[in-house]
Amino acid sequence: MRVLVVEDDAAVASGIIDGLDPAQFDVRHVESGREGLRAVSEFDPEMVLLDLGLADMDGNDVCRSIRAASNVPIIVVSARSEEIDRVIALEMGADDYVVKPFGMRELVARIRAVARRSALGGASVASSETRVGALCIDARTRRVALAGREVHLTPKEFDLLSYLAADPGAVFRRGDILRDVWDTNWYGTTKTVDAHVAAIRKKLGDPGWIASVRSVGFRLCEPG
Repeated sequence: MRVLVVEDDAAVASGIIDGLDPAQFDVRHVESGREGLRAVSEFDPEMVLLDLGLADMDGNDVCRSIRAASNVPIIVVSARSEEIDRVIALEMGADDYVVKPFGMRELVARIRAVARRSALGGASVASSETRVGALCIDARTRRVALAGREVHLTPKEFDLLSYLAADPGAVFRRGDILRDVWDTNWYGTTKTVDAHVAAIRKKLGDPGWIASVRSVGFRLCEPG
């Protein structure tokens, strides 16, 4: 697997590279956000490990720029540990968030879990194409269209929308969503689900597409 590490702390980057070496990943390291953006197109990584505290750009801006141009999975690796930092990074398009300091075994496990979920993202959908009113979700191409207009989602947003679309109108509990979409080893809070739901609603242009069921979870339904 080709892994791009965007990290301006040489010691941290060296530790990550050494830790990933036994897993036989092809790792490239860059020190700035601008270099990271170039490397995404030149190196064509299959995973990006992104620090937020870069010298030239805020990592969230880098994340947003990468996501606008590519569906490559992004794991934020940052010393920022507040919940709001996690939420913002996820809204910008990150697929996972690891707080420094961290164990290399956990990081490798997170990389493999995110890669696995990205590869199998549409597996919960029985057929290639699912339609809910004007909304069309194609599991084979991982594309979403609303009334014929393509809607660009992050890999995790697509996984979540596909999961809800497997049974339109049914209520899915937050805990079940975390277990099935984020993997059983997810260590974050259920706010992660809310952040992704909010992002999907915004991209679909109507919050009515995903209804909240108080104290339970969410359901996908056609507005009106």
